[in-house]
Amino acid sequence: MNAIQPSRPPLQPIQKHRVTPRPKRHLRQRSHQIMALETTAKIAVNLAISGAAISALVQLLPYHWSQQEKLREIRTEVKQMEGRVNILQTEFIRNFDPHQRKTIMQQQGYRFDPSQRQVVLMNQDRKELAQP
Repeated sequence: MNAIQPSRPPLQPIQKHRVTPRPKRHLRQRSHQIMALETTAKIAVNLAISGAAISALVQLLPYHWSQQEKLREIRTEVKQMEGRVNILQTEFIRNFDPHQRKTIMQQQGYRFDPSQRQVVLMNQDRKELAQP
């Protein structure tokens, strides 16, 4: 165990390639130019998209207003028809109501209930004027 071990060669420092320092000023200036160009391109694209959206809205607004006007007219007509339907529906229900049978017959024809006396109103003033 206490054997003699071969000796290791002495470690030599690894020689690093020397990097020649580049002027950092040019790199920074270049990156600022690229960032400015990229930002300008983004702003231009956003302005183009905004212009297209505004143009589309300008074209759609008159159409929207005309559709709203048509919708108002239709709602008005629907309200009128609902009133007419309600009147016709109550008249229909009344016409087919068995309790209203006699009243409806009297209104639509000249028949009266036999137990009911007919009253005829006469203008007395005209008779007196016509007899002299």
